[in-house]
Amino acid sequence: MGDLVPGGNQAMPVGVLVIRVRGPFDVSVLITGHGGKVAGDEDFVFFNQPVAPGARLDGDTVMVDPRRLRAGASRVTVVVSPAEPGTPMGRLPVQVMSVIGSDVTLVARLIPPRPTQETVLLLAEIYRRGTEWKLRALGQGYADGLAGVARDFGVDVADDGSSGGADGGFVGLVNAERSRSGVPALALDARLVAAARAHAGVMAAQGQLGAEGPDGTSLFHRVAASGYAYLTIAEHIVSGPRTEAEFVEYCLSEERNRLPLYEAAFTHAGIGQATSGPSGDVYWTALWARPFTAAGLAETASEVVSLTNAERAAAGLAPLMTDARLTAAAQAHSADMVARDFYSHTTPEGREPWDRAAAAGATHRGIGENIACGQRTPAEVVRGWMNSPGHRANILKPEFTHIGIGYATGSRAGTYWTQLFGR
Repeated sequence: MGDLVPGGNQAMPVGVLVIRVRGPFDVSVLITGHGGKVAGDEDFVFFNQPVAPGARLDGDTVMVDPRRLRAGASRVTVVVSPAEPGTPMGRLPVQVMSVIGSDVTLVARLIPPRPTQETVLLLAEIYRRGTEWKLRALGQGYADGLAGVARDFGVDVADDGSSGGADGGFVGLVNAERSRSGVPALALDARLVAAARAHAGVMAAQGQLGAEGPDGTSLFHRVAASGYAYLTIAEHIVSGPRTEAEFVEYCLSEERNRLPLYEAAFTHAGIGQATSGPSGDVYWTALWARPFTAAGLAETASEVVSLTNAERAAAGLAPLMTDARLTAAAQAHSADMVARDFYSHTTPEGREPWDRAAAAGATHRGIGENIACGQRTPAEVVRGWMNSPGHRANILKPEFTHIGIGYATGSRAGTYWTQLFGR
């Protein structure tokens, strides 16, 4: 057994092949057919997705059983990247790849030419030739990181900026803009990525932009289903840009579109894109979010009360006092509207605001209620209520002395607000 040089090939024994690259590296494999592209994202085996039919990643070792690969698979490409993303491979130890057969003997070894600035290497490929499998040494370097390699193989990558790509990926681009404005960096969240990808896929299948799919499932339903509980959220739903860089450029092109990029409260993001088969148009969904916390909910409710009392003060009225029982009833109603996907003062069982207030133990003689959905901030929701005669009348009713605020997120509209007044 001699060391393979790039371009060299060697027949592989039947059975499981153990591929190992020791050192400060991450090992990945891409499973492809004769066309050189993956059949789906599940064909990319890496640290976040360590198992596929016929392939399993365990630390610095990949086990490949060509007999158990998915139908149509004819090639497994072995990729190595730095454990510290973005580090040039030339600064790291030599990448020695060993291949061990099922009888625990060393059957092949590859020591590629030493790279320089490349941030990822295609080390070798296991490929089918007739009825047998062979190993070919590659030693091909990439300068645009693991995400760039994955994209070239057809993987739908939402780059979190950690792959060392040429443009830094979506989050890398966004965080560069945030840094220039003194805004803290945000991080990609896998749950938001899943929701964004699913929504982009639905839009691409329909060939049109929209906040809901044909079955009535909204983007916010998808976020809730992913398990991400948010306090505040914003979204971009766009078609046209071809790359993450073009998408970020679009977001920066207009004041309204760029606001989420610079919002310091947002700490997480998700990005998804899909291409429409008939037209070739690319559909994008981006999500920007602040996670839910009890402290954040209290802060949001307090701000609504302050803004409401500012409107009363401007009208020469006394401020409203926060009442815990009204707050409990209001919060329960907002949460109920989210949980049961309805929007009304009257519940599906016919319960009215005064019924809910009484059930919470409120003893006020008169009850009033404002609700709203879709508004993203306390300022936006209070402004909307003040621009509506009926809601404005509740806010400025002299007889009201107490207030409770409810706020919940999810469902069709994304945000659900309740103001419950008492006297």
